Amino acid sequence: MMKTVRMDRKTEMRLRARARVMKALAHPTRLFIVERLLEREHCVCELTAMIGADISTVSKHLAVLKNAGIVEDRRQGVQIFYSLKCPCVADFFSCAEAVLRMEARRRLELAR
Repeated sequence: MMKTVRMDRKTEMRLRARARVMKALAHPTRLFIVERLLEREHCVCELTAMIGADISTVSKHLAVLKNAGIVEDRRQGVQIFYSLKCPCVADFFSCAEAVLRMEARRRLELAR
């Protein structure tokens, strides 16, 4: 007989926290930012130029990532530099790419 598992309060809180991190990553611009930060830290002005958006938009995206604990910042004079707080986010990207490849293969097989 299979044991019924119910979500308790502690599990729900842990999963809500995990969902916040995933929601923070759930935007193409924020994924682009994280990919760039995997290479090295960047100042807001560099990210703004790469993205091609205004500084306030990029700053809002960075705030979402910072509030989720994904990036951290440091001030150097008038510039603010961002870096990844937890580079293991690259593991998540690898996993997402694996899912996309598997799904593409499945769809290709269905099309035959």
